[in-house]
Amino acid sequence: MGSGHRGPIAWTIVIGIADHPGRSPVTSQADGRATAVSAWIGMAAASMLAWIVLLVGRGFFWRVSPCLEPLSGSAEARASVAAIIPARDEADVLPKTLPTVLEQDYRGPLEVVVVDDRSADRTADVAASTAAKHGAADRVRVVSGAPLPAGWRGKVWAMHQGVGAASGQVDYFWFTDADIAHDKWVLGALVDRAETDRRDLVSTMAKLRAESRWDRLLIPAFVYFFAKLYPFRFVASSKRRTAGAAGGCVLVQREALERVGGIESIRSALIDDCALGRTIKRSGGRLWLGFSRGVRSTRGYGSLTSVWEMVARSAYTQLGHSPLMLLGTVVGMLLLYLLPPCICIAGAIAFVFAVPGATWLIALGGTTWTLMALSFLPIVRHHEVPPWVCRLLPLAGVLYTAMTVSSAWRHRTGRGGAWKGRTYSPDR
Repeated sequence: MGSGHRGPIAWTIVIGIADHPGRSPVTSQADGRATAVSAWIGMAAASMLAWIVLLVGRGFFWRVSPCLEPLSGSAEARASVAAIIPARDEADVLPKTLPTVLEQDYRGPLEVVVVDDRSADRTADVAASTAAKHGAADRVRVVSGAPLPAGWRGKVWAMHQGVGAASGQVDYFWFTDADIAHDKWVLGALVDRAETDRRDLVSTMAKLRAESRWDRLLIPAFVYFFAKLYPFRFVASSKRRTAGAAGGCVLVQREALERVGGIESIRSALIDDCALGRTIKRSGGRLWLGFSRGVRSTRGYGSLTSVWEMVARSAYTQLGHSPLMLLGTVVGMLLLYLLPPCICIAGAIAFVFAVPGATWLIALGGTTWTLMALSFLPIVRHHEVPPWVCRLLPLAGVLYTAMTVSSAWRHRTGRGGAWKGRTYSPDR
């Protein structure tokens, strides 16, 4: 290569520009670099604009708000509540979580129904012994789950049985997962929120454990993507169709549930929480969805494989099993999350070889990458994860994109919705 060349042929290949016939190699390569850089600058500007629109116009999804807080000063509501806990092979976690339900500082009547969803371990015995140990045997009913009927999903069927086992005409059903622990004030705050704001369904996103390296990378990102998909402010707005809930902690008014036909109305739903929220809202109900430090998951994932399994079982269901939606999601995720750091790095390489416009690539790509990281910071802090993880959001985005593609492949091969020994066929 002659001395007049400012960069190697590899740079020209990367930016996809070929020499034009009839022109000198030096001029052709220089023009090609300029054209390619201009195209990259355009994409970088478009990516930045897209992020600005997301951060401002998507309900400020990146903020840790609204948030369920302990009641201060006001008297707690005394509505009757039945806590429904579906449990399948949860003997290890129930001794940690069931007491947090039994020990709620709540002034109204509270009964607890644990549905042993045909567990292979001692879930039922552990639930009963834990209740007795805490002097609450008279308030806890352990139900042995019936075989799963055709057309039902496992957890939803357990929820349905729990509702049926509750005694009397309770005012609210409190659905909580077996691996979720609650501070003593949570139930009182949930009921107060429902009655004060006149909400038919109140739900909080549990604070998830993020202790391993993979958890730190992927768990806050999972919450970030969920909040972007279901902006909590949009969920609460009666003017928007967006509806959702977080299945670890859902309080629903009995009358609202009966109005939509009970849990049977979502019997085939794999993503039961969002399906319930959507059904309630479509019936004219009002929702509230927020964060809370008082609701915590005791389950740690610990590895990439564990998180992958959790996401891949339902991600394609979220897209309605649509190949077109899958394609749009993959393209959108790569353009939003992978493009900015790639542009920034490409700009740095171009700067080394003094390619005109390289500083624009660095500035635009770097600024967009920074905006992305700063928007991730509140949720990272909420999960008590080191701030440096924010810069790795593009990597998390790529991994979640791969998990979504994996979910689609599982659905195509008849392995969609596999969870705790059950695999649901696409038509169930």
